[in-house]
Amino acid sequence: MTPIGKEDYAEPRCLLCEEPYGAEAKIKPVPQQRIMEKVDEYMSHRDYAGVERHLLYWLEEAKLGHDLRGELMIRNELIGHYRKTGERDKAFPQAEAALKLLDALGFEGTITAGTTCVNAATAYQAFGEHEKALAVFERARKNYEAIPKVKPELLGGLYNNMALTLVSMKRFSEANALCEKAIETMAKAPHGALEQAITYLNMANAAEEEKGLLDAAETIDAYLQKAQELLDTPDIPRDGYYAFVCEKCAPTFEYYGWFSAANELNARARAWYERA
Repeated sequence: MTPIGKEDYAEPRCLLCEEPYGAEAKIKPVPQQRIMEKVDEYMSHRDYAGVERHLLYWLEEAKLGHDLRGELMIRNELIGHYRKTGERDKAFPQAEAALKLLDALGFEGTITAGTTCVNAATAYQAFGEHEKALAVFERARKNYEAIPKVKPELLGGLYNNMALTLVSMKRFSEANALCEKAIETMAKAPHGALEQAITYLNMANAAEEEKGLLDAAETIDAYLQKAQELLDTPDIPRDGYYAFVCEKCAPTFEYYGWFSAANELNARARAWYERA
């Protein structure tokens, strides 16, 4: 006689899934690579509504499929998306959910934890929550610096963004030290010149914030010159990210009266988007 198993008497979890009560939910992973390829396609056309629609659809799929790793990836993308589109009320819930997922997945001490913390902290910083941002940046730093051979672009990005928070808190000497660390670290990264350029522009803004425009003029010009040289580096791929960086850097050059440099960077960005 065949023994009676639990599946012979337990009621299904639901009539559609046919899983018995008490059974461990099966994980149905979402296609992370395909999701990101589509995000890149939307971004190449600056279709931000398409990005949001796409990510929210797959977020629900990840939740339904109990795919916590996929959910974390998608929430990280949504944090960045809402930061770019200036939607604080949408960014913060995604950041908080992502940080909770790190605990649920037992990811503390990993590169993923560091990256998620940087992402969340950058969103907090962008919307003026400086104390909260700094605490999460410190958590990211603890993760990254404890991992041997962490990619320099990750560590450099952390230092750069953390420095911005410190500038907002008027802690200029600490911010400058972190910017120097970011520049040194990004020199080891493939095509790290773009991130170094951004750091120099951040240092120009910080110098003005600390000393005033007139007193910092010479220092600002030196930083702008270094940034321009880095953006002109011949071997940097002229791709979508390069276009994004050019578009991001142009307003700083324009603000300080470097109109020719600003116009050139905007032209480079437009050339890419028109081809895409």
